[in-house]
Amino acid sequence: MTTWTAPPSLDGRPSTALLTDHYELTGLDAALRSGVAHHRATFEVFARHLPPGRRYGVVAGMARAVDAVERFRFAEPELAHLRKRAFLSPEALDHLAAFRFDGDLTGYHDGELYFPYSPILTVDATFGQGLVLETILLSILNHDAAIAAAGARMVGAADGRTTIEGGGRRTHEEAAVAAALAARIVGFDVTSNLEAGRRFGIPTAGTTMHAFTLAHATEAEAFRAQVAAFGPDTTFLVDTYDVAEGIRNAVAAAGPGIGAIRIDSGDLGDEAHRARALLDELGAPGCQIVVSGDLDEHAMAALADAPVDRYLLGTRLVTGSGAPTAELVYKLVAIADEPGDGAPQRPVAKTSAGKGHRGGRKVATRVLDAQGFAVEERVLGPTDEPDPVAPDHVERGLQVPWLQQGQPVRPFSVDAASAHHRQALAELRPEHRDLAPGEPALTGHGG
Repeated sequence: MTTWTAPPSLDGRPSTALLTDHYELTGLDAALRSGVAHHRATFEVFARHLPPGRRYGVVAGMARAVDAVERFRFAEPELAHLRKRAFLSPEALDHLAAFRFDGDLTGYHDGELYFPYSPILTVDATFGQGLVLETILLSILNHDAAIAAAGARMVGAADGRTTIEGGGRRTHEEAAVAAALAARIVGFDVTSNLEAGRRFGIPTAGTTMHAFTLAHATEAEAFRAQVAAFGPDTTFLVDTYDVAEGIRNAVAAAGPGIGAIRIDSGDLGDEAHRARALLDELGAPGCQIVVSGDLDEHAMAALADAPVDRYLLGTRLVTGSGAPTAELVYKLVAIADEPGDGAPQRPVAKTSAGKGHRGGRKVATRVLDAQGFAVEERVLGPTDEPDPVAPDHVERGLQVPWLQQGQPVRPFSVDAASAHHRQALAELRPEHRDLAPGEPALTGHGG
């Protein structure tokens, strides 16, 4: 079972405290002055709606978010920067010097599905502690959930064929590592990113590139060098010059035991059909065909009848065109009117047009029918009275503890998150997994 560890650094625990917005710390400063910073409060992360046409979202980044909260501490380098900027009071700086999150984080599993108003993360802490976590939590969860939702659709379009994550050169270097993890959670088989392989135990793969072929006097010479380095069971990039000639050169170099060819240009469907026919003619029926080239789930679906064995996916997985924002927001939903752990909290809610939400801490469950398909996402506030569940239906709890009193209580496993995603996705009816635009399969705005 593969496990997750924090990114390496000189001291092993790099601070995340300045991965935030200026106004969060000035807001904390004002809250300390008024006293409300010490009142118990509840914040929730949810999406008011999914990106247009999406039928479900996928939670990812939860374990990364937990780790970031643990590392949200102001050591001397962070405090020195804040003192130099001189926008906080001495009292606020003293407070930050002693800052340790000692509240609770409760949320959905990594790999779980979510819908409008699903409370995917709940923060129970003092107002001051919860307030300053907004940016770091949304930064992680919005990115990773967007990648996971796009990746889940691509895995569905692949329909059992191998999926390779290769988006590193299309995004920020650290975002690339997080993207590889999110893709793995939703079922990608392998990544090209070595740092993701080191941190998360994800299998990595790759052979050579166009530059390698161009560096040799001839394509045939390049392929012979590749065989000398890796043996015949490797993948040959055959579209540097002419695809058909590239296939002939690859088979000549590797023989009938050639592993795979990759096509990165042209009409991929037509090229794959022609490649399959030529490979068979050359006595290499076991050679697999890999395609790449800014593919999204719709382009993959169009290749469903083509003889494609593997998809290399990058640009449309890690960029906004394929992975639109998850549109998660972080809102205060309850607060006590006086300090102290036992003080009761009153529900609070934003009511402005188009941006409102319900107050009060929520409990979320998913109701499954007798066939095991999801029929309802129940999101109940403290005063809601749920309707009884039908005798042949099952109600599954969605929230689990991640941090309790500031301490992690749930180990993260990439394999377990991926298995949970498969289970959750299987609870959707086939029409709700369709790639065509549609309404969300469920809604979390229950009560």
